[in-house]
Amino acid sequence: MPNQKKHTSKILRFWKLLGPGLVTGASDDDPSGIATYSQAGAAFGLSTLWTSIVAFPLMAAIQQMCAKIGMVTNNGLTGTLKKHYPRPVLYLMLLFSFPAIVLNIGADIAGMGAVGNLLFPSIDAGFFSVLFTLLLLGLIIYLPYLKIASILKYLCIVMLVYFIVPFLYHQDIKEILKNTFLPTLQFNKDFFAILVGILGTTISPYLFFWQASVEVEEMKNKKSHLVVNKKIIREMKQDVDFGMTFSGLVMYFIILTTGTVLFKGGVHQIDTVEQAAMALKPLAGNMAYLLFAAGVIGTGLIAIPVLSGSLSYIFAETFGWEEGLDKKFHEAKGFYIIIAISLLLGLSLNYIGISPIKALIYTAILYGITAPVLIAIILHISNNKEIMGNNTNDMFANVLGLLALIIMTTASVAMFWLER
Repeated sequence: MPNQKKHTSKILRFWKLLGPGLVTGASDDDPSGIATYSQAGAAFGLSTLWTSIVAFPLMAAIQQMCAKIGMVTNNGLTGTLKKHYPRPVLYLMLLFSFPAIVLNIGADIAGMGAVGNLLFPSIDAGFFSVLFTLLLLGLIIYLPYLKIASILKYLCIVMLVYFIVPFLYHQDIKEILKNTFLPTLQFNKDFFAILVGILGTTISPYLFFWQASVEVEEMKNKKSHLVVNKKIIREMKQDVDFGMTFSGLVMYFIILTTGTVLFKGGVHQIDTVEQAAMALKPLAGNMAYLLFAAGVIGTGLIAIPVLSGSLSYIFAETFGWEEGLDKKFHEAKGFYIIIAISLLLGLSLNYIGISPIKALIYTAILYGITAPVLIAIILHISNNKEIMGNNTNDMFANVLGLLALIIMTTASVAMFWLER
């Protein structure tokens, strides 16, 4: 009994330790991620499984850099750039961030609307999109985000069904291991487009801004922002690593599930949410649509506040406004107005005629193209002693950061080259 209590106590302590990193990891598997990983599995079978192994250390390293920047400077990425770098660098970051984040919000709202229509075909998807937009706006304004996230993150448990489906089939373990640990490339534009999409939806720019800014809030709440010591940084790394591990595992098993069920079932192109939901039929039968819808809606409800919040942090830090998701509306009007505008802009994208699935995948590809610029800026900040003092990157972090920069840039260039 004493040993059991000791283990329970350790688990509870670890759970309390988890914060921004876990929320970031959960929001990383947003509807855009689900759609992109599903398309990767449907189109190319198991041949992109290796991307989850490659992406994990890269995304963990970048998120840790962003978190450390927030903790050390007591500013988000935008505030740090504004304080220490020429204005053109700040505007370049805004240029590369704003369109992709708004498109991501719009694509996620469209995806949530589409699964609402999947469950209730007699009600138009546009109605559900408006409903979810208004619901999110109300929740974000009237409730502290961390309270919302502490409830909604449990909806992501439904994503664990992807862990089960592959084992309902006879699997070739050698094929799985080979595709997991031996990277293979197909030199055509479709493969590189999905590769850029996978990297973009996994190493997403909006998460860079979110991680840095929310770490600042976390430090303020803990009243420990005066001293950033090794213990605090170690706890932050554990939090980020756990969140990214969860995100990476969900990514791996979505590709494994769709590569097993859809690819081998002859479905190589996903154009509708119904086709994406078919991957869960072997486990849930007619309930597959319900499980898939719950996953998309659950992750969307977590990710959209993170997306709109990251955009608000960018504008608030640029123009010196009051900021923070724990503040009331009257305390940070500009901050919340940007959230409202971003949600309404995102909702308006539902009416440009792109299918929700395609919009989600295009968002991931756009992130894959824009992320290298932001990674280069983050690497420069993280190695600037005037900003980071004794908390600059070690060699290992720099190697991973440079690898992320090189791999994402190369994949984007190859995609455009093969388009010719």
